[in-house]
Amino acid sequence: MSTISEAEVQKVAHLARLAIPEDQTTAYVSKISSIIDLVAQMSAVNTEGVEPMAHPLDSVQRLREDVATETNHREAYQAVAPEVEDGLYLVPKVLE
Repeated sequence: MSTISEAEVQKVAHLARLAIPEDQTTAYVSKISSIIDLVAQMSAVNTEGVEPMAHPLDSVQRLREDVATETNHREAYQAVAPEVEDGLYLVPKVLE
């Protein structure tokens, strides 16, 4: 079983800006060690000849045709805008 020390847990918690109470550090050490062991166990599996996959099911996503479904309302929207110039909305300057 791989172990991580309580000092390492506190160091990682500090770097991640997490507040772990001192009385819970031992529980975190146990949980993190279990995760490290699981990763080591999965790394030991021989995956030679296994192709990577994006999804475990062999399915294809139906895609719709890429066509515009709405009409262009740009002129109507700009007609009621406070200020427009060359097809662009003019807004007050916020940053200097």
